[in-house]
Amino acid sequence: FLPMQVTAVPELFLTAVKLSHDGTGARYLHVAREDSNNLFSIQFRTTPMDSTGVPHILEHTVLCGSQKYPCRDPFFKMLNRSLSTFMNAFTASDYTLYPFSTQNPKDFQNLLSVYLDAAFFPLLRQLDFWQEGWRLEHENPADPQTPLVFKGVVFNEMKGAFTDNERIFAQHLQNKILPDHTYGVISGGDPLRIPDLTWEQLKQFHATHYHPSNSRFFTYGNFPLEQHLKQIHEEALVKFERIESNTDIPKQKLWEKPREHRVTCGLDSFAADPSKQTTVSVSYLLTDITDTFETFTLSLLSSLLVDGPNSPFYKALIESGVGTDFSPDVGFNGSTREAYFSVGLQGIAEKDIDTVKQIIDRTVDEVIAKGFEEDRIEALLHKIEIQLKHQSTSFGLALTSYIASCWNQDGDPVELLKIADKVSRFRQCLKENPRFLQEKVKTYFKDNPHKLTLSMSPEEDYHDKQAKMEAEKLEKKVNALSEEEKTQIFEKGLELIALQSKPQDTSCLPALKVSDIEPRIPFTVLETMLTADEIPVQYCAQPTNGVVYFRAVSSLNTLPEELKPYVPLFCNVITKLGCGALDYREQAQKIELKTGGMSVSPHIIPDDSHLDVYEQGVLFSSLCLDRNLPDMMHLWSEIFNNPRFEEEEHFRVLVKKTAQELSNGIPDCGHLYASIRASKNLTPSGELQEMFSGMDQVKLMKRIAEMSDIKPILRKLPRIKKYLLNSDNIRCAVNAAPQQIPEASKEVEKFLKGIARSKKERKPVRPHVIEKSSEVKPVGREMVTGLQITRKLVNDPTFKPCQMKTHFVLPFPVNYIGECIRTVPFTDADYASLRVLARLMTAKFLHTEIREKGGAYGGGAKLSHSGIFTFYSYRDPNSLATLKTFEKAVEWAKSGEFTQQDIDEAKLAVFAAVDAPIAPSDKGMGNFLYGISDEMKQLHREQLFAVNSDNLVDVSNKYLAVGKSTRGQAVLGPENADITKDPSWVKR
Repeated sequence: FLPMQVTAVPELFLTAVKLSHDGTGARYLHVAREDSNNLFSIQFRTTPMDSTGVPHILEHTVLCGSQKYPCRDPFFKMLNRSLSTFMNAFTASDYTLYPFSTQNPKDFQNLLSVYLDAAFFPLLRQLDFWQEGWRLEHENPADPQTPLVFKGVVFNEMKGAFTDNERIFAQHLQNKILPDHTYGVISGGDPLRIPDLTWEQLKQFHATHYHPSNSRFFTYGNFPLEQHLKQIHEEALVKFERIESNTDIPKQKLWEKPREHRVTCGLDSFAADPSKQTTVSVSYLLTDITDTFETFTLSLLSSLLVDGPNSPFYKALIESGVGTDFSPDVGFNGSTREAYFSVGLQGIAEKDIDTVKQIIDRTVDEVIAKGFEEDRIEALLHKIEIQLKHQSTSFGLALTSYIASCWNQDGDPVELLKIADKVSRFRQCLKENPRFLQEKVKTYFKDNPHKLTLSMSPEEDYHDKQAKMEAEKLEKKVNALSEEEKTQIFEKGLELIALQSKPQDTSCLPALKVSDIEPRIPFTVLETMLTADEIPVQYCAQPTNGVVYFRAVSSLNTLPEELKPYVPLFCNVITKLGCGALDYREQAQKIELKTGGMSVSPHIIPDDSHLDVYEQGVLFSSLCLDRNLPDMMHLWSEIFNNPRFEEEEHFRVLVKKTAQELSNGIPDCGHLYASIRASKNLTPSGELQEMFSGMDQVKLMKRIAEMSDIKPILRKLPRIKKYLLNSDNIRCAVNAAPQQIPEASKEVEKFLKGIARSKKERKPVRPHVIEKSSEVKPVGREMVTGLQITRKLVNDPTFKPCQMKTHFVLPFPVNYIGECIRTVPFTDADYASLRVLARLMTAKFLHTEIREKGGAYGGGAKLSHSGIFTFYSYRDPNSLATLKTFEKAVEWAKSGEFTQQDIDEAKLAVFAAVDAPIAPSDKGMGNFLYGISDEMKQLHREQLFAVNSDNLVDVSNKYLAVGKSTRGQAVLGPENADITKDPSWVKR
């Protein structure tokens, strides 16, 4: 490797080293930074010319075995042989990226070896292609009389992806605005085109694209660079010669006049107004993304145009009441060779398409005439400053994603990192020419003929039509088969099942040992002080880089039951309706200018030692630069003391937006909704979880959004405020730099003294309140200040868990499934065993059965903090068969047919999660939010180390076996004859 340049970027505390490989021309960027969470990624420019999903299926298949590691699926196996903090692979429109990160140097070498071999020397076996991509197989592979159907992981993944209307819209948008080359196709694969891909084409695509001359290597962190370079050279690059990689993407030929397209999608069963389900947007092609300053300017300009209630498009479009929310992919899109900007509305009536287009044109003219207020530009630059200072634990991953597109087009990745330079150049341009931004708007929006109007409306029978097209495709494929080929398909199907079921020899793969795990965790020093009438405040001194993090939890114990369902809505709008002298626009401006964001969310925390006890409250969180702390605390005081509830129009806008977002989120979070519903009747906190964040909440928001008169709902907010926004039952936490703590404690004290206490003692609604103090024990020789945070928990002694099965019928072609079992709380000795068991079942049984054999995109078992053991599957073509698989998994666990190595691997995977790095802003949060101290964590750690085979069999019998513990089941998905026949299921 030859070094090309070394650049220090002080604002990000890093040094960037650019290199290139002598023999192959492979490019390399190393970012050295004092961060123990080291990352590696390799990226190839992948430019498919059809929608068979070849780069995506290849991304899956290269991870299924390579020359040095010929076992099946080294990628999923390594998840359990490593302490990685991240492992994945992504297919973008024009590149494929393989990143991993870890804090352990030996682990880094192990994973690097596996990733290099997978990328450059994969086996690409035919059966792996069939499993991961697509295949024809009998519905029941063991019975040749059952019909042939399409199966395959990517095939089902993409079917699931396109149940999401926002995804359909965004996909069409890119395909239509950049139609001439690789951006005109679907790189992930169109389910109707995937079955056109052959195994030969897959291997050919690998040979032409996965070559060092078409690659970009990235490493990040504090491990020495020389070691990485040596290993990459010896294990991969030395075996290649330089080639001409013809994967360049030509510039899009510019249109002479604007174009329009209409597309269709499925109905939204949660639309507040069924007659308004159309989406329309206008998009403009901008500049080449390798021009980093122009791109930076245009992305700032895009934020000024669409972000927040003060932006011109928010005022003109969102507040027009024509639709519910911005169209998908609104704003700046910089992931293609030429960036584009898009703006529009969803949730409109078809007849309003022209209205929206007129509003957009009118708004562009207004911006050219008026420009932007100086304060809004300052607020945006302040946002960049705070983003630069905020320390995240996945900084390496953020960097590799941030530079991927530009570097992929041969832009300079180091230029991208010099953000401070760009900000000062931007300020300079504005100073020299106050109309600088207005001129950009004129050039790129007003005078730009490369402009696309895209509209999308639902069709009643959209999913049926898709199914019919799939059936026709299938019929054509099947009719073309000779008898001999049909026999072959049957035999290959049996061969695949046999291969999937065969115990595997993974001895070729490198692995860490349990002895590589640190036996003890470092303890975080916390100080708790009582402020202003006995209110506990936890201080945690951390290297936060000039940022202060403030959090508070206020109890819901006194809130009347009938107001409870509205708590999530209250949380959502309380920082957005104005406060004190500020209306909602001025408040939004102030928040942007002085803070890194202020948010409020429901906070339900199950107790660590009793399943029927929990804490219910609301969490307030915010961050700001040291210099802005007084302003931020003043904003909180105003929100607590004088929130405004008179902006009915703006409240309606927020309600419609929230309802739309919840509905759009179902295809991505279906398994979570299923699991929340399945655990609803197992614990008292489960009922609240369903009310606040389950399908019940989605339905409630839909109902509110449908109301013609929203006043009755708005009137509930001041009532909720009375119970929540006071200092009766509150506790606070501050994370800041050590020298900032005295200042912070003054400000927090001022805030606490300034907010109201209730005049009269309010009684909790549920009489059973348990006071619980977090224990503070001596650590080493120093005593940690001996104050305790007392949390008021609720208990419902009348609660009886009960079984329940729910089927939410939704117009999707795939299912999302959850089964939940009530087990034990965090401090119970069996908790650690169940946690290891969940990992073991996922890796050794469920992954094979649900993903490899069943064809679902994902599935597994997990144990939640609340002591609920959950089985789940994601984008699953099966329903009741998967529930049967969950049962079989328990039988498998009871039989104890696993080795000591299997157990060690499960422990490694559990510890990778337990020891995930914690950012300075989040240190001490386990204690503050959950009441879990470092001592308790250390004890749990020792229990995890001690888990053995007998414990695992024991807890399987004790809790998971049928008839032992109460369980619930839920399915989200299409109409299902088998479920309908079974009276034990409730249909919703």
